[in-house]
Amino acid sequence: MPINLQKGQKVSITKDNPGLTKVVIGLGWDVNQFDTGGDFDLDAAAFLLTDTGKISRSEDFVFFGNLTHPSGSVQHLGDNLTGAGEGDDEQIKIDLSKVPENITKIAFTVTIYEAEQRRQNFGQVNNAFIRIYNEVSGEELLRYDLGEDFSIETAAVFGELYKNGNEWKFNAIGSGYQGGLAALCANYGVDVE
Repeated sequence: MPINLQKGQKVSITKDNPGLTKVVIGLGWDVNQFDTGGDFDLDAAAFLLTDTGKISRSEDFVFFGNLTHPSGSVQHLGDNLTGAGEGDDEQIKIDLSKVPENITKIAFTVTIYEAEQRRQNFGQVNNAFIRIYNEVSGEELLRYDLGEDFSIETAAVFGELYKNGNEWKFNAIGSGYQGGLAALCANYGVDVE
């Protein structure tokens, strides 16, 4: 039975699952009826952060333009251009045993591609969620439904995995940003060309 998290809630994913190393982060969303005529292309990304809360090199930003981290610890399974269908819209595989020593947190974000040109924002997105499941058994460990508290934001941090001693924990964040991917990149220390 997966744990359903509330905003701000933190839970260990390794404490009750000894030996767990391979997990999949599933992100999903639906577009509501107030659409702008164009497809919504939402993009999931992972930022591998050090204790400073920033990335240490550009390869620590895993997204549709850099699908696999050099360590092999984080792999983005590809871009979904429409969000159509049930279940996860995009997935990111994590091998906790391969996460580099200097990485203490992995933030999972979703941005709306070309949001300003298409006049789109998270207020037009429903049923957004992040879930984590065991890659080997398929068992869902936890799920966080973001609810409907966004309006004009074009980017959101859904949640983050972080190291706490020998454990990996998940923090349900659910905070929105204006300024899309560029705002998130600035926040996490990514140089945007």
